[in-house]
Amino acid sequence: MIALQSITFRFEEMAMSFDAVFPPASFTAVIGPSGGGKSTLLNLIAGFETPLSGRVLIGGADVTALPPDRRPVSMIFQDHNVFAHLDVARNVALGIAPTLKLAPEDRRRVEAALADVGLSALASRKPGEISGGERQRVAIARALVRERPVLLLDEPFAALGPALRRDMLDLVTSMQKARGMTVVMVTHQPEDARHAASHTAYLENGRILALRPTAELLAATDLPGLAAYLGDWRSGSL
Repeated sequence: MIALQSITFRFEEMAMSFDAVFPPASFTAVIGPSGGGKSTLLNLIAGFETPLSGRVLIGGADVTALPPDRRPVSMIFQDHNVFAHLDVARNVALGIAPTLKLAPEDRRRVEAALADVGLSALASRKPGEISGGERQRVAIARALVRERPVLLLDEPFAALGPALRRDMLDLVTSMQKARGMTVVMVTHQPEDARHAASHTAYLENGRILALRPTAELLAATDLPGLAAYLGDWRSGSL
């Protein structure tokens, strides 16, 4: 479980305030207009930003004062941050040891993660020799070997086409269910939320206005900003 309790933060001229509980072992999509604070929300959970006040709790523990590397969190960005000079296996191994000095058990974890994401046959290839979707799988595998209970995704599949994006969402969903992870994903595609997320949060102007089961949230009529945000998508898709 992730709980944000009376969190306040300011970015440029925007004052943000977050109160929310993300259910344990759930997949929550975060949608809303650009510039509303979605990425900042993830950064506060991960520890890349420090709130002015309030608390961040993960699994019941207060992590507000902990740096990112001491929080039980992995994060994948739109720029998947694979390193061109390292092969796929070593890119994944960075999730365990930045020095790439691995014990035998660590190597088995890397091999297992590569198998989970379907990259075993590409372990010795460099990122320039594989596709964009495969590079995203490398980033997912690197997050998996960290074995953290929380996975944050900041529009990681935005550059992919619809079919490949759906494949990546299915992969994350299967990993989330198999490992019981709590996943929070920022997306500008409401279709991503409908396809993969058990819950969806609508964020606007630095506030989470609603966090509900996905079908309920996407059909809501009590959130004027959500109706404007979804526009023709809702009338044509639900």
